[in-house]
Amino acid sequence: MQNGFTTDRRKTPAAARPGERGLTLIELIVTVSILAILATAAIPVARFQIQREKERELHFDLWMMRDAIDKYKDAADRGAFQTKVDSQNYPPDLQTLVNGVEVQGKKLKFLRKIPVDPMTGQTNWGLRSMQDEPDSDSWGGQNVFDVYSKSQGTALDGTKYSTW
Repeated sequence: MQNGFTTDRRKTPAAARPGERGLTLIELIVTVSILAILATAAIPVARFQIQREKERELHFDLWMMRDAIDKYKDAADRGAFQTKVDSQNYPPDLQTLVNGVEVQGKKLKFLRKIPVDPMTGQTNWGLRSMQDEPDSDSWGGQNVFDVYSKSQGTALDGTKYSTW
């Protein structure tokens, strides 16, 4: 005791102080229940977000390959290189777009690589030649006029991926 005052600095336990108690069991159950409901609501949203991202990737890959096919045809139509007579100046296959063609001693490439179909996980794309029917799912083999996904899945908008 100094100057007539006690110097006991011990704190009172938390349970003994009013207004400073922990969560009750009911509050804990309610909190966990609310978090569980929010988590189950987030799962479908995340699933749709993943599918949307794959669909964006599929759109981009199809656009990129079709653009490469068009550039190949434009260059062949301008006479930059020779093509087969019955090809109508379309590439014989997708690998030709990657490998490129010889133009005045230089290699002209139209595509860096054949992209992986995000829906099937393979580089095995459906091909159509100029001689095939527009909705054909078998490739005649003469040339590559168009590409499509071989996935039988349905997009978020209700269309089939193979019709994109």
